Amino acid sequence: MATVFDLKPRFQALLRPLVVQLAGAGITPNEVTLFALVLSAAGGSFLISVPDAPAMLLILPVVLFLRMALNAIDGMLAREHDMKTRRGAVLNEIGDVLSDLCLYLALIPPFLALGAAAIPVVAFCLGAVLTEFAGLLGQVIGGGRRHDGPMGKSDRALAVGVTAFLIAVFGLPVVVIDGIFVTLAIATALTVWKRLDAALKAAGEDG
Repeated sequence: MATVFDLKPRFQALLRPLVVQLAGAGITPNEVTLFALVLSAAGGSFLISVPDAPAMLLILPVVLFLRMALNAIDGMLAREHDMKTRRGAVLNEIGDVLSDLCLYLALIPPFLALGAAAIPVVAFCLGAVLTEFAGLLGQVIGGGRRHDGPMGKSDRALAVGVTAFLIAVFGLPVVVIDGIFVTLAIATALTVWKRLDAALKAAGEDG
């Protein structure tokens, strides 16, 4: 199943000149990861502070795009400029999950102000965390770090960014907002299953 993750090599090619400059300036992957986390926390805090202004949801696609770029940059710095460390790997995984939660849970106050439900967003956030956990479990059992879709990290960012844009610009009905996040939550559950199943098969587990 094709996902946004499949476009990553092209995205990285666009970012490579910047990555070279950052490496030359002594910027480390961990610094980029921490900056992405701070950016996500700031974006989430801003959304929580203006729950009655749906137009402010337009900040979310921007922050999500910048966060995806930073996520690609820290990985390229680590792999292509000999900066890989175990500490960096841990920070990267934890930072990704925390960044997700900072941005996605921050949707609850604006959604409640619109009359939408909080439970679908919470279910989606739980699914996002379990998706990354399932990806890491593949590495633990010898099946490799899994990035299978349909709702990986990049797919989540795209889906939520587009939804936030539509709400801010067109004012989606509450039933549509709830339906979107129920669907996204189900897609994360499917992703968890696909990642675990693929990891077990890659590790030689037939059952």
